[in-house]
Amino acid sequence: MSVTEIIHCRGHKNVLGRHKSTFEITKETDLSPNGDCIIAVGADKGAMDLSPEFRKAISQETAVLRTTLTCGEHSVTILSQGSAGITLTHPTDLVWRRSCFVCPRTIAVYSDHTAALLPRELMAALKNGAELVVTLIVEEPQ
Repeated sequence: MSVTEIIHCRGHKNVLGRHKSTFEITKETDLSPNGDCIIAVGADKGAMDLSPEFRKAISQETAVLRTTLTCGEHSVTILSQGSAGITLTHPTDLVWRRSCFVCPRTIAVYSDHTAALLPRELMAALKNGAELVVTLIVEEPQ
């Protein structure tokens, strides 16, 4: 069984996409040049806004999260894992991590992409303020 969530957000002129261990989207609408992991702002959902079904599924150690970022003609799919430590209680942020570290903002761990590894064409579109659709599909363990 799988659970799907869709998040709408947009880029910002200060998107850098240089972080080597995470990437993040946020409900916040502004971004300073220091936020090099943040790839999109103005999200219509933060961690705590995700459905109870999604939250339960991603908190399984064997869960697999498929995140597709679509920005105009540019698209990339990221594979990540769930973790029993994931709580999804942060009001504004969602962070994908390359490591196993979890906090209230963490949506998944062991991600195969970070901000620095996302396609540069996608990052350029986001720097120009383009709309981003984030499709989350978590596969529940059988």
